Amino acid sequence: MIQESPAIAFSKQSSTFDKIEEENLILQYMRKRIHQHCLRFFPANASILELNCGTGIDAVFFARHGMKVLATDVASGMIKTLNSKIEQFDLKGSISTQQCSYTELPKFAEGPFDVVFSDFGGLNCISDLTPVVEGVKKNLKSEGIVTLVVMPKICPWEILLALKGNFKVAFRRFKKDGAESHLEGEYFKTFYFSQSYIREVFGEEFSLVKLEGLCSFVPPPYFEFFPKRLKKTFNILARLENLVRFTFPFNRTADHFMITLRRK
Repeated sequence: MIQESPAIAFSKQSSTFDKIEEENLILQYMRKRIHQHCLRFFPANASILELNCGTGIDAVFFARHGMKVLATDVASGMIKTLNSKIEQFDLKGSISTQQCSYTELPKFAEGPFDVVFSDFGGLNCISDLTPVVEGVKKNLKSEGIVTLVVMPKICPWEILLALKGNFKVAFRRFKKDGAESHLEGEYFKTFYFSQSYIREVFGEEFSLVKLEGLCSFVPPPYFEFFPKRLKKTFNILARLENLVRFTFPFNRTADHFMITLRRK
């Protein structure tokens, strides 16, 4: 069962969520990279089941690229914000919504889907992905695609914070019982997953298509000052990351990684 606190926290954040990204160049960089990854592997005119859809930034992007999305989220505020966007952008024929937890996915009438997608570490709010995988299997076509954007256990930028004496952040991802997180006055645990765990929990029924690191050289988004004050350095780091994003160990040691699997 998903923790209640994250749902409350993200509902509270729904009114400012988009503005936070609009003001953070690293988040914009990450979103662009994620969309490039998805367009590379999602079939044209795909039907997508999106988990933890948030305010629908990805759903709107996919809809504008000719895809149909069933966007789900446990946070009522996020669903409300996305429904407003659907009206605003006249996307009723391309996006539908349902408030539900990804740990209790029903077999949706709109399925089975070509793609199941989860972005920006939404799955890191639970300690065990088994119930999510069970829900995915109920709703994914044979040879369908699963793309997850997940926070791994090793993030070089965070480990380097130990040099500044910030051991709490530097080693938080290694805690077996999860790291304490705080958002909008709510406290909850965040759990971190290796790519090997994800492949294991999905099992032999799924094969790895691509593993891509996200913010291995580029700093995590809470270093939001970095591209503003050190623009040239940021651009150099982005170019370096582009060269090694599919290569071990940079495809799995980063702030996030993107993993795409295919059902056999």
